[in-house]
Amino acid sequence: MKNIKDIIDFLRCQKIIEDGIEYIGINSGTTNAVLYILYLNKKPKYVVKIDKPYLISSTVEFLQIYKEVRLLPDVVYKDVNKGFAIYSYIPGETHNYLSCSKLEWMAILIKELFNKYRRVERRVKWGRIHGISRDSWSEFNIKSLEMAQSNIGVLLPYEEHKRVEILVDKLKTYENPEEKYYLHGDTGVHNFVYDRSELQGVIDPSPLIGPKIYDFTYAFCSSPDSLNLSTLLSSFALMTQDTPITKERLIDEFIFQLYTRIGVCIKVHAHDLSGYIEAWDKLKKYLPDIQ
Repeated sequence: MKNIKDIIDFLRCQKIIEDGIEYIGINSGTTNAVLYILYLNKKPKYVVKIDKPYLISSTVEFLQIYKEVRLLPDVVYKDVNKGFAIYSYIPGETHNYLSCSKLEWMAILIKELFNKYRRVERRVKWGRIHGISRDSWSEFNIKSLEMAQSNIGVLLPYEEHKRVEILVDKLKTYENPEEKYYLHGDTGVHNFVYDRSELQGVIDPSPLIGPKIYDFTYAFCSSPDSLNLSTLLSSFALMTQDTPITKERLIDEFIFQLYTRIGVCIKVHAHDLSGYIEAWDKLKKYLPDIQ
């Protein structure tokens, strides 16, 4: 049942949605999902997402586990076997992160989402839910490093690439006491909904088993503004931690996430590249030296 008309007819017959629903297809960004907004009386009310069944399953599972989190949409109906689900619509607009400061939206994100993340058992593998699992978080970082190196290439000097490799080796030393959490996995500004100059929602999870600091640094580095230690430290002070994280580790995680973000930016957000390079030039002094 991949046809939106068939899906709407089915949902209407099951009394899940009202009569008189209209729909408009929307851009799903960098994913292969197909998205539709459903309107009732000309007002948006639902979102239908059509995707591979295993991706719909992982998304629905995440939203149901965190159904008490106000920033996340509610699951109205799921048909994971046929690859679609319907969620509540969060009023507002995406890609409008400059309507409020990074300190403001990070504070909401931390208090309303990150600080509510749940730990998972140590036997659970690291990595994407229903994706490639990893025996350690360092394996995930190494894969991220390889992808970033490939995308960045000669944009950065060879020496800086090597210093990032040393940094990734250093990050391994933080792993032993690390707690695993059930993360959103794609907490970037492209997935944030703003209304009245305030963060109102977070959409499109790509669920991940990882350390909580990953989603924090991913969100922080997902826009090129305010990429400085003052904003970083002020934001991080709001995070609750089961395992204490030192200032040194926080900066290390931040620098590595900034590096990987440059790689992503080159591929899909080239208009932001100059802002990231400006931040990198100021922060690369924190990279380990080559021995």
